[in-house]
Amino acid sequence: MPKKPSGKLTDVIGEIPYRIALAGGWIDQPFISKLNPTPPGSMVVIGLEPTFRWMERAGISTGTRNIALKLWKGRLPRRKPAKLVEELYAEENKGKAEPSGSQDMIGLIYPGVNRLDYEFTHAGGIFPVHIESNNDPKIARWLEKVIHVLPVEPRPEGYSPLGVKRLDREWIRRLGQSGKDCYDAILARDIKALGASMNECMACWEALLPHVVRHPTIKMDLVALMKHYQSRYPGAMYSGCGGGYLFVLSEEPVPGAFRINVRISK
Repeated sequence: MPKKPSGKLTDVIGEIPYRIALAGGWIDQPFISKLNPTPPGSMVVIGLEPTFRWMERAGISTGTRNIALKLWKGRLPRRKPAKLVEELYAEENKGKAEPSGSQDMIGLIYPGVNRLDYEFTHAGGIFPVHIESNNDPKIARWLEKVIHVLPVEPRPEGYSPLGVKRLDREWIRRLGQSGKDCYDAILARDIKALGASMNECMACWEALLPHVVRHPTIKMDLVALMKHYQSRYPGAMYSGCGGGYLFVLSEEPVPGAFRINVRISK
């Protein structure tokens, strides 16, 4: 007898949440945060309900999530989030020469909207010195209305964003500030300020790590696509390095886009 289809999608994709990262990304890497002239620098991650399967290699932390699925047998344990972050970070990065940042783990484990403040003098910049969290349902519903997600393409095989590093301290300061501005804009439900912080973050990425958006293995013009949407909407930024998804801010529908489901604490 063939096996009957599962009644719940999470029986197939697991119950571990997803996450998106907004402005400030890369400040969680110690090689960036140690050069910040005005620490701490901040970035924003938002927990998402696992309502569909996001594509791999697209800046949504699916690699970290896959490790979490195996480590915790498909669902988050009921333990302190900070301890879970440390456990997952250790599991993913053991033996790695270039460890992934802790924002991946925090975004999957912490519900709601989270501002992660990184300072190199704290834990060598690996973990944030402070996490500011917001689980207001009104904020979550507002984000679900204004963030529109456009699939672009996964980052290519053989791609690395770290081939060129132009680690200017002023650009790093601006990167860390973009995360603070992003969080403040979300709490104020200010779409223009939120868009400005996302656009600023992309400018910082281009300046500091040009291969984030331009690389020999990337065949399409990611910058031109992004600037098209930035010129027509309050803001737009990529989900991660090499493409993935494009997050577009708008109070009106964006053709071809879908919405997110923000996970908040019950």
